[in-house]
Amino acid sequence: MTIEKITLNYPESKSADITQKNIDQLKQLFPEVFSEGKIDFDALKAVLGEVVDDSDERYNFTWRGKARARQIAQTPSTGTLRPCKEESVNWDTTGNLFIEGDNLEVLKLLQKSYHKKVKMIYIDPPYNTGNDFIYKDNFQDKLIR
Repeated sequence: MTIEKITLNYPESKSADITQKNIDQLKQLFPEVFSEGKIDFDALKAVLGEVVDDSDERYNFTWRGKARARQIAQTPSTGTLRPCKEESVNWDTTGNLFIEGDNLEVLKLLQKSYHKKVKMIYIDPPYNTGNDFIYKDNFQDKLIR
């Protein structure tokens, strides 16, 4: 496996810009909802017709800081994945990669360069990292039978 050095000038040096990709797709599908480079949401609702549910009542999973978390997730990463041959098992023959890093940053970097090439990702949760799962995990609610 040869590794090519990638500098900041290469398009591959950044993760995908999800926000821009989504905007470009909207422009392709609904060019009429853009005015002066911005989305006219009223026009978008009109184009979508009855599909739009603009009622305020709906179920939602939310928390304080959710909007900021989404913004961080959509920000392109300029990080670099570096192979760690000594941490890997049978590096030359398995085709498996061991990647250690911040979960979100690593996933953003994998998204573009490994799109449709990854069969499985195991993420060690940020709590109890590197230790065995020793907690009671066979909980049953007595009310449900």
